[in-house]
Formats: sequence, C-alpha cells, structure tokens
Amino acid sequence: MAKIKQITSRQILNTKATPTVETTVILNDGTVGVSSCPTGTSTGSYEAVELRDKDALHYRGMGVLKAIQNIETIISPKLVGMEVTHQREIDKIMIELDGTQNKSHLGANAMLSVSMAVSRAAAFSTKTPLFLYLHQFTNDSLRMPIPLMNIINGGKHAPDTFDFQEFLLVPASSQSFSQALESGVNILNALRDLLHTNGLSTLVGDEGGFAPHVSTNFDAFSLLAQSIESTNQRLGFDMFLGVDAAATNFYSNGQYHIKDKSQGLSAKSLNDYYVELTKQFHLLYLEDILSEDDWDGWTDAVGKLSKDALVVGDDLICTNPYRLQMAIDKKSATGIIIKPNQIGTVLETLAVVEMARAAGFKIIVSHRSGETNDDFVADFSVAVGADYCKFGAPVRGERVAKYNRLLQIQDELSLLKQ
Repeated sequence: MAKIKQITSRQILNTKATPTVETTVILNDGTVGVSSCPTGTSTGSYEAVELRDKDALHYRGMGVLKAIQNIETIISPKLVGMEVTHQREIDKIMIELDGTQNKSHLGANAMLSVSMAVSRAAAFSTKTPLFLYLHQFTNDSLRMPIPLMNIINGGKHAPDTFDFQEFLLVPASSQSFSQALESGVNILNALRDLLHTNGLSTLVGDEGGFAPHVSTNFDAFSLLAQSIESTNQRLGFDMFLGVDAAATNFYSNGQYHIKDKSQGLSAKSLNDYYVELTKQFHLLYLEDILSEDDWDGWTDAVGKLSKDALVVGDDLICTNPYRLQMAIDKKSATGIIIKPNQIGTVLETLAVVEMARAAGFKIIVSHRSGETNDDFVADFSVAVGADYCKFGAPVRGERVAKYNRLLQIQDELSLLKQ
C-alpha cells in the first residue's frame, strides 16, 4: 500500500472571497489527493472552530495562515510515512494532536482539509471511486440522494430580503437523481421568468437562488408554487417545498420576529404557522425552524409537524454527537444535516451519520454557503446512503460541481450493477 510522502497546504479563496485551506497529499507511488474546506455564513454555536488569523491587515482578519502552519509543522510530521488507507488512525492522530472538543487548537479547517485529501489520495491510489472508497467505512447501502435545491435565498444568504434563509424544492422520491435535477432546473428557469414578468430582481444570493424583494416569507412560497405549476408539475405530487428558516437569526428576547406577523411569536405560535404553511404549500422538509437552544419548541414542532414533514436539525445539532444524543433523547428532530466541517474529520462525520441512522433519523448531507469547487460531499452523500443532499441552486460553479459529480456517480453506479 502507498504511504504518505508529503503534505502541503495553501490559502485559497472560496465563493465568498473568504480565505480557506486547500491541502495536497502526495504519496510515494506518485498519487496526489487535493481537497479544500468550505466555510459557513449562518453558523451554529456548537460547530467545530474554524481557525482564523484575526490579523486585520490580512483579509480583514479572515486569513488561514495559522491553520496552514499547523498542518505543515504539527500534523504533517506525524502523518508522513503512514499508510494512506489507514484513515481511522490518521484522523485519530489529528484529534489527539488537537486535544480539544471543538478543534480550537489546530482548527477544523486545517484538520478536515487533510482528512479529505487523505481520503481522496487513498481512493486514487487504490483506483477506486471516492464514494466506493468511503463506503467501506460505513454500514449503509449506496444510494443516490434526492437533491434539495435552494432556489430562493433569504436570511444571511441574501440580506434585506426574507426572514427565512432558504426556500427549497423537494422532488418526489419516485424520480431518479437526473430527473429530479432536470425538474429543479426547469422550475428555476420558470421562476426567473416569473420574477422578470413581475419586475422583481433576478440577482442571486450566496447559494445561487434568487433574492427578490417581496413582502413576506409567504410570498416567496407563493412564487415557488406558481413556478412549479407553470412547468406542468404538480405541487404535492411531483414536487414538494421545503424551508431552512435559520430561526436563531430572528429569535430575540424569547420571541420569534418574522415579517409575516405583526407581533413576536412564541415557539408554539411559530410552530402553528409552520403547520399552516405545510398544509397550504405542501412543505415536506423543515430545517432549523426554531432557535438552536429552544429544546421545548423543537419537541413541540416534532409533535405538530412530523406526521407530514421532516423536522431537521442543523444549528440544533451541528454534526455533533453530544447534541445529536440530546435531540434523540428529547425527540426534538427527525432528520439531521451532516456537514463535515462542523465536526472536523471524515471518520467523525461518518460516526455521526451512523449514530443518527441508528436512531431512525433521515440523513441530509449539505454544502456550506462559502464553498469551493471541491465535490467531496457529493461522493460522501452517496457513500453514506444519504436520503437527501443540499447543495444550493443548480447554478454557480461551486454548486454545479457537486450536481455534475452526482450525475457522473449515477452513471458509475449503473455500470456497477451490470
């Protein structure tokens, strides 16, 4: 088996012109694996720490030169010479070198870029597609995920628009991945035409979705419903809707403040509004619909909504096993967002997936708003048999890279079955 010969890292820019870490792993058989770490905008308080330089003269303090230094002076000397396929041992060494619960010493951005680059180098060296290489570390079946497409952006992804952060298309599970993607693209184009006809902006937010200035969140759902109907698809049959509310961002002083309501709402009142939206617009997916520490509100939401829709935790859980156990114990969610950079290594991410699956949670593998062209999460989503993937709108290069990789994997899986 090939051994790690050299590890180097450099600072690159993500889609938001924010620095991030790209790591290259070179093996003694000449194989090269490269991966880069994404960055979140709307981040949960319980995420692993992304190490930043905090030098105001360098990228406004957002540089990652310290993280790169940690890779080259602390991580690399311990990993050079190791068998590249020993992923568990490699990730364990980095976790021990860091020595903190939240990766604040070495930085999750440093550790994850190395962990992913090692996986990719191992896959290349063994002449195995990345999704198949990662699959050996799981107990799940290979499966193409259903794409959740964020075609209207709000919240922190498109300031001064909606309270809710993402308005999502959720294709029916009866469609293949390629069919679902085509349906989403057709609706995206129909939405563009509808916005243009109504004199609304067709500029896009951080994740590629449109960011029109309309009055309420309800209006955004109405635009999506009209766009679906114009493509001769049936809302509630061929296509459903979803939302990532990122509710922590509009929660203050014990109440939720949204443009749809003239007064602040309690968690129970907000959940009642979600029930109304679910019935009217066939919402099948509801993510971060309450603040990240409003456990009682989340439990109420599961009681009211879980018969008709997935109640999904992102900021609530942060791909963190301790937060996941709390959500399981309190019956506060039925689905989990999986983001590798929230936990810091590939094997830790896989462990959280297995824990969530054992509890009966649906698995949603997600990108971040500050992405690169690295398509690692596409392979990862198939490797763990994710129920859904969430990679933004099917526009912008850093989003399309993931969708195109999934199209390629769909073909590769077809060949494997022959």
